[in-house]
Amino acid sequence: MPDLLLEVLSEEIPARMQAGGAAELQKQVLARLEEARLEFDAGAVKSFATPRRLALIVPGLPDVQPDIRVERKGPRVDAPEKAIQGFLKSTGLTLADCEQRETPKGPVWFAVSQEKGRPAAEVLADLLPQALAAVSWPKSMRWEASGTRWVRPIRSILCLLDDTVVPFRFAGVESDRITLGHRFLDPGPHTIADPASYPATLEAAKVMLDPEERAQRIEDEVKALAESKNLFLLDDERHLELLDENVGLVEWPVVRMGGIDPQFLDLPGPVQRSAMRTHQRYFGLLEVASSPAPHFIMVANTKTENDCAAIIKGNERVLHARLADARFFWDQDKRQTLEERVDALDGVVFHARLGSMKEKAKRIQALARSLCRSVENSVHDATIDDAPDQAARAGLLCKADLVTETVGEFPDLQGIIGHWRAADDGEPPAVCNAIADHYRPQGPSDYCPNVPVSIAVALADKLDTLAGFFAIDERPTGSKDPFALRRAAQGVIRLIIENKLRLPLSVALIEALTCYGLRPLEEPDGKAAWDNLAAFFTERVRVDLRERGYRHDLVDAVLRPDTEGDFVLLIERIEALDRFLKNDDGANLLTAYRRAANILRIEEKKDGTHYKDKVDPSLFDVSKAEERILQERINDAKEKTLRALNEELPEEAMQAMATLREPVDAFFDNVTVNCDDPALRRNRLLMLSQIRATLDRVADFSKIEG
Repeated sequence: MPDLLLEVLSEEIPARMQAGGAAELQKQVLARLEEARLEFDAGAVKSFATPRRLALIVPGLPDVQPDIRVERKGPRVDAPEKAIQGFLKSTGLTLADCEQRETPKGPVWFAVSQEKGRPAAEVLADLLPQALAAVSWPKSMRWEASGTRWVRPIRSILCLLDDTVVPFRFAGVESDRITLGHRFLDPGPHTIADPASYPATLEAAKVMLDPEERAQRIEDEVKALAESKNLFLLDDERHLELLDENVGLVEWPVVRMGGIDPQFLDLPGPVQRSAMRTHQRYFGLLEVASSPAPHFIMVANTKTENDCAAIIKGNERVLHARLADARFFWDQDKRQTLEERVDALDGVVFHARLGSMKEKAKRIQALARSLCRSVENSVHDATIDDAPDQAARAGLLCKADLVTETVGEFPDLQGIIGHWRAADDGEPPAVCNAIADHYRPQGPSDYCPNVPVSIAVALADKLDTLAGFFAIDERPTGSKDPFALRRAAQGVIRLIIENKLRLPLSVALIEALTCYGLRPLEEPDGKAAWDNLAAFFTERVRVDLRERGYRHDLVDAVLRPDTEGDFVLLIERIEALDRFLKNDDGANLLTAYRRAANILRIEEKKDGTHYKDKVDPSLFDVSKAEERILQERINDAKEKTLRALNEELPEEAMQAMATLREPVDAFFDNVTVNCDDPALRRNRLLMLSQIRATLDRVADFSKIEG
C-alpha cells in the first residue's frame, strides 16, 4: 500500500501561523481522502511545519478506490414510456439492467450499476488542489495571475505516491519530486525518491523537519550554555512562548551566547527582558542572586566561520542599540513623577464616547476605594490599615505610565513601568504592586492578584471597562469582541472566585454604572445597561463554572438571581447539591419532585390555572394520615430551608429537604391526587405545589438531569 507525501514550500511563514497551517492542511487533505473512499490509518498520519514549508505524510493508502454499487430510483413501472426512456437515457442502462422494487407508492424501477474505483494517483491529482485551496489562514497573500491565496508565495510543491509524482497544478506551480534544503547551508535542489527518504534527505540538507525535535535541541543547548557559565534561565510564563517563537524562526537551530554591556545592567529587569525577548527573541539569564546576568542566548538559523563570531557580534550590536534607546527613555521618564503625568492622560482617548484615560483613572480611583472595603472583609490576611486610600491612590496612578517614553517603546510593559516609576517616587509597596497587577488576570493561566489593594484596583479597572461599553451598547456579538469584554468579565470572575470574595457582583456593577452617570435602579437607560450586563455575566459565570468541572445541569439549577452575583455562595450551593444528589435521599427526592412537577404541569394546563394558594388542613381525609404528616413536614422543611439559606448554610438546607423524602413517598403510595372530589383534588394539587416551591428555594430541580 503506497504512502503519500505532500510538501508545500513557500517564502517564510510567520511563526505563529505554522502549527495552525500544518493542522489545517492535514484536516483538509484527510477530509477529502475520506470522501474519496481512500482509507488510511489516522493515527499514523504526520504533519510538519518549518519556516518555509508545510509537509504531510499519509502512509498506507490503497492503490485503487474500492468499487461501489450505485442505485438510482426511477419512475413507477406503469409510468409513461417517455418517462421510462428518459430515465434509461440518463443512466446509460437498458431496462434489463434495472430492478423492480415494491415501494409505498407501488412498483418502481431502480437502476443498479457498479462504479469501478479509480487509481489513487488519479483521485489525488483531483482532490489535492481542492484541499490546498481550502486551507484557511489568519492572513494570506495573492501574488500571481490566478488569484490563488496562500500565507506566503509558493515556490515549489512536492507530491509523491510512493516513488511516483502525483501531477497537479496549484497557484501556478506544478507538483514535482524536487524540494529545497536550508536556504543558506544547503539549498539544493534535492530530489526525493519516495516518502520514506524525505525526512533523512532534508536532515542531510540541514533542515530539521519536526518542530518538536527543533524545540528539544534548542531547549537542551540553551540549558547547556547557561550551565557552562553557572547562570540560570529566566524560566517564567513567557519561556515556552519564546521557545515556540524560536522554533518557528529556524530550520536548523544554532544556539549561541552573546554579551550585554554592563552599563545597561542597572536598567529595570522588565525593560532588559522586553528589549531582549519581545524585540529580539533572546533568552534572558540570571546570576546566582537572581540579578540580571551580562549575557543572553540567541538562536540563529545558520552557522558561520569562527563559531558564528560575526553573528554573535551583530546580535550584540543590535541589542546594544535597543538597550541604549531603553536607557534614554527611562532617564527621560525619571524627570516626572507618575502623579505629574496624570493630567497628560487627558490626551489619551479611552473611547470616543467614553472620554479620556484621565477620566477613566478618576472612575477607577473612586471604584477601587469602594471595592477595597468589601475586599478587605473577605481577604483574611489583610493587614493594611489604610487599604481603601491606597487602592484609590493606585487607581489614580495605574494608567499614568501610558504617557511615558518607555511604554511608548515597549508597549508590553504597561503597568510594569508604572510599578517601577511609582517605587522610584516613593509610593507604598501595596500601591506599586497594584499598579503592576491591575491588568491581571488576562487569561485562564495568568497570575491572579491576591492582596486587597491589588484585587480592588484590578476589579475596578475591569468593571469600569465593562460598565462603560455596555452603557453605550457596545456588547460582544457572536465571535466578535473587539474590546475584549469577555476577557475582562473572566478576569472579574477569577478575582472573585479564587479570592473567595463575598462581594455581590450586582452591587459592584451598579456602582460602576453610576460612575458613568447612570442610575440603573431609577432610569430606563441605566436599567437597560444593567440588565444586559447582568445577563452577560450570568452567561460568563455559567461557562466558567462548567470549565472548572461543575456539572452543567447543577450550574443551571443553582445560577439564579437570588445569589446577586455572590459566586462563593453559588459554588457552595452547587457543591452541596451535588453531594445531596449522590445519596439515596437526594436521588429519591428528585424522583418525587419530578412526579409532583409533572402532575402539576399537566393539571395546571388542563385547568388553565396555577396552584399557589395555601393548603386547607380542614379538607384532609381523616382516613389518610399521609396528607397531614406531609403537610407538617413541608411546613417544617420550608422554615428550616429558609433559615439555612438566609444563614448561608446550603448543607443544612439540603438536610431539611431530605426530611421530605419519606412523607412524599408515603403520600404518593397511599393518596390519590386526582380524586373525584374537586375540593379535595385542588387541595392535594396545592400540596404538590408546596413540595415544588420548597425544593425550588434551593435550586430549580426541573433542570437537573439523570
